[in-house]
Amino acid sequence: MSKNNKFWVIPALLVMGVIFYSSATPYGDQDLRPSLMSYLPLDAMKPVLEPIDFMYHGKPVNLASHGPAGLVEFLIRKAAHVTVFLLLMVTSFLALHKLTSLRLLPKLGAAFVITVLYASFDEFHQSLTPDRTPYIGDVVLDSFGGLVGALLILVIWRFGKRA
Repeated sequence: MSKNNKFWVIPALLVMGVIFYSSATPYGDQDLRPSLMSYLPLDAMKPVLEPIDFMYHGKPVNLASHGPAGLVEFLIRKAAHVTVFLLLMVTSFLALHKLTSLRLLPKLGAAFVITVLYASFDEFHQSLTPDRTPYIGDVVLDSFGGLVGALLILVIWRFGKRA
């Protein structure tokens, strides 16, 4: 393994650091609603937001329960879960790809395990942070992000071999 290959661990560690920092920040310090109310035409978005109605963590998620700013913030936060754990999956895979001689599927499997374990750790870490609550549903959402990352890697791998 060359010194250059060790570099590939850094992106995964950076993604983990961003996740850790975010989980260590109380919700009140991350509240997006004031900014959303200042910068988005939330009243104009109501027709788009109105059909959204489901249960999450035993509570309704809809326009009536959250208001426009709260619902948009909820959707942004959950999209961030998927996105950041997709990035963790991809960066973990790249590190394993550069540092090991494993075949594709074992590398994908190991990167996915890293992603799910870190998602679990992240929820535990949130339980230690004031004004934050852990939820197994977020681990599922994070794991979904990892799965999307794995599928993205497979598609790129497949098309890359054809080219």
